[in-house]
Amino acid sequence: MFLAHDQDLVNNGLMSNKPTPSLRSDYAHLSTITTRWMDNDIYGHVNNVTYYSYFDTAVNRYLIDAGVLDIHGGEVIGLVIETHCNYFAPLAFPRDVEAAIRVAHIGRSSVRYEIGLFEAGQEHAAACGHFVHVYVDRQTRRPTALPEAFVRALQQLQVPTA
Repeated sequence: MFLAHDQDLVNNGLMSNKPTPSLRSDYAHLSTITTRWMDNDIYGHVNNVTYYSYFDTAVNRYLIDAGVLDIHGGEVIGLVIETHCNYFAPLAFPRDVEAAIRVAHIGRSSVRYEIGLFEAGQEHAAACGHFVHVYVDRQTRRPTALPEAFVRALQQLQVPTA
């Protein structure tokens, strides 16, 4: 969401680009997340911290469904090292949220995921964000190379850029 005081930041060179919502077609995979009563804050919309939970849920659900992430016993786990979110429109209970994901970068042990959250049926994202996972050995917590099956599952989420 771009607020009036943000124009002062732009004018003073502290903020150069106005974020814009992405479209559904910008993403490779879509899943539905049902909002919960507790997701709403006192202002009647989903609280900002909950958006990050939706990001994590969408990505990890995809990886589990793809058969490459075992959250209980797998040797490789992902640790979030960076997050970001831009908000464009409110989401609220009792509506479904459609979480769209894509992979922007696959490194040796890291992945940048980009996520768009859409109110069901809407073409423009209510929020767009990203997070970076570094994949580590469960026991040592040291970065480890992504297994080949993991890389193949991630490649399915890459969207060609124009």
